[in-house]
Amino acid sequence: MQLGELARTVGAELRGDAEVMISGVGTLQNAKPGQLSFLSNPSYNRYLKTTRASAVFVAPEQAEACPVTALVSDNPYLSYARAAALLFPAPAIDPGIHESAVVAETAVVDATAHVGACAVIGDGATIGAAVIIGPGCVVEAGCLVGEQSRLVARVTLCRDTIVGRRCLIHPGAVLGADGFGLANDEGRWEKVPQLGRVRVGDDVEIGANTTIDRGALEDTVLHDGVKLDNLIQIAHNVEIGEHTAMAGCSAVAGSTKIGSHCTVGGLAGVVGHLTIGDNVHFSAATLVTRSFEKPGYYSGGLPAMGNGEWRKLVARLRRLEEMQRELKTLKQKIGVLEGKQDK
Repeated sequence: MQLGELARTVGAELRGDAEVMISGVGTLQNAKPGQLSFLSNPSYNRYLKTTRASAVFVAPEQAEACPVTALVSDNPYLSYARAAALLFPAPAIDPGIHESAVVAETAVVDATAHVGACAVIGDGATIGAAVIIGPGCVVEAGCLVGEQSRLVARVTLCRDTIVGRRCLIHPGAVLGADGFGLANDEGRWEKVPQLGRVRVGDDVEIGANTTIDRGALEDTVLHDGVKLDNLIQIAHNVEIGEHTAMAGCSAVAGSTKIGSHCTVGGLAGVVGHLTIGDNVHFSAATLVTRSFEKPGYYSGGLPAMGNGEWRKLVARLRRLEEMQRELKTLKQKIGVLEGKQDK
């Protein structure tokens, strides 16, 4: 693609040769002529002056330092993402049902959809226009997959799961498995029927091996634009607001409500029955044990330190209650002494 055309399409200011042909992308340090790169993290500034890329997306304040053609943008990473999508469009859909797929007679599969090898479509399921059901996927009875969505491979949609339009669900994800609902009968656990569904809005992306449990009574809901990384656990009756993003290995316990435009860092854990407001952001490995309704950035994990230092810290933490009692006693004694001196 000609650089001038690409710049116009993504809305970047071109400073350089508009006729350069771009055929690929690469990192600043490894890109070659004919490839496009970007600079959005200041820690990579040192690679800009030696890059061999034909063009680089940069912020306005970095344009003067760019030794090659600059594509100036207020958001270089976003502009790069749009350019990469132009250079590497999604594969064309090959409509039809693979001969090894099993499709129930009562299922409805749009003529423009693709159902891959060894996929299973259950009774009453509906597969919308231009949907891709990849190899090995299971879409159980009563499920609905909206137009232009893609289940990459080995995705399981358990009964009555609803997936909106233009969603992308990566391999191994499971939507609609039973939530962890158990009642205790004098020390023995008895299963509580999980009768809700999973409802996923439009433009949602769900990472590989992520699991989203069905609701116990009401539905588990992911609203439009939610982005989930790999290996995330979303428990029953959780609700996640529009355009919230969660990084890998994070988890949300049952019945917690998370607002819109939030971010949750990797390995973070959110306990159940909480309310998280809009524009709330948790850093990696944060343990969230109470509601946070006010927008802001929150952290709750101790950073790594030397093993010896950590052992000493833990030893002190174990003595905190004892130290508190000693401090209280000392304050009382000081108070008595001060009282005597005043008299």
